[in-house]
Amino acid sequence: MPLFLDTAQTESEDDVRAANCVTIGLINNMPDAALEATERQFTDVIRLSARNTVVRLLLFAIPQVPRGEAARRDMAARYRDIGMLWNAHLDGLIVTGTEPKSRNLKDEPYWAALAQVIDWARQNTNSTVWSCLAAHAAVLHSDGIERSPLPQKLSGVFDCAPTGSHPMLRNVPLPMPVPHSRGNDLSERGLRSAGYRILTRSVEAGVDMFVRQERSFHLFLQGHPEYEADTVLREYRRDIGRYLRGERDSYPAMPRGYFNDEAKAILEAFRNRALAERDGDLIKSFPTRRLEAGLSGAWRRSAIAIYENWFDYLKGRRAEIRSPLVPMRRAWRDWPRRGIELAADRRPT
Repeated sequence: MPLFLDTAQTESEDDVRAANCVTIGLINNMPDAALEATERQFTDVIRLSARNTVVRLLLFAIPQVPRGEAARRDMAARYRDIGMLWNAHLDGLIVTGTEPKSRNLKDEPYWAALAQVIDWARQNTNSTVWSCLAAHAAVLHSDGIERSPLPQKLSGVFDCAPTGSHPMLRNVPLPMPVPHSRGNDLSERGLRSAGYRILTRSVEAGVDMFVRQERSFHLFLQGHPEYEADTVLREYRRDIGRYLRGERDSYPAMPRGYFNDEAKAILEAFRNRALAERDGDLIKSFPTRRLEAGLSGAWRRSAIAIYENWFDYLKGRRAEIRSPLVPMRRAWRDWPRRGIELAADRRPT
């Protein structure tokens, strides 16, 4: 079904709210180099997973996220300022992570604005997806759950297994491969003690997907099911470039579960050369095209299934809010309902 990317800088929504469509907000916090790719990744997943659904997508930007002038100019033409979020009527919200600069998230320049987003989403959306660092920020702000640094960056594709049954896992292929790219982790014990439900985990990567039902249904992703086939490769190349330019002390570890044997041999040869000839210009000879040939993006089916289930939930909740006397469809009877307020007064009829 169609996906409409609404970039109009207006708060008037009467004309589109009358249409039978689901309205999604995307807060893109990624750094300038990954900004366009991240927008494309989420847009593609939304388009492919919104079965029989017309989707209106609004882009939002937090101005406190550090950016260059070129990125700010581009975003000003297409992205709404975060101040426009407070009066927006959204069915669902997606909040991306970003590359942290401070050990403590509360020291990031955008922390106050992101905390305000977290509070708003809990009261004003039917569901929010918190991706990677945004998931860490949400549980820190809401429950004081601190993330802990990993000995080295967790990078690669990891098979994740369900911890039990849940509608968000319906039709998700198993085992479920998920890309992870992060330097910090959340404790499963800490999440459980605060009332979060773990849906999937990996032996190597730990907690992958977890949820909590309040007034809004919150879906937290430590991994990146939205990634394209070459995203982990591009991030690995970026980290190698930082090593060659002296911006990091150690050569980055090769992503796990991602490259085939031929690609591993190519990368090992490049690593040996980089260690012997450490120079920033060497990154120009990084064999990107040779490595791309062996990439498959095996997690795409899982990503689409997850977001299909999310859209089914949004449509079910939208129907309930518009007609609260109509029983919830059978597909959603097993979803945790405690604490939900239909809040019919905040939705136009």
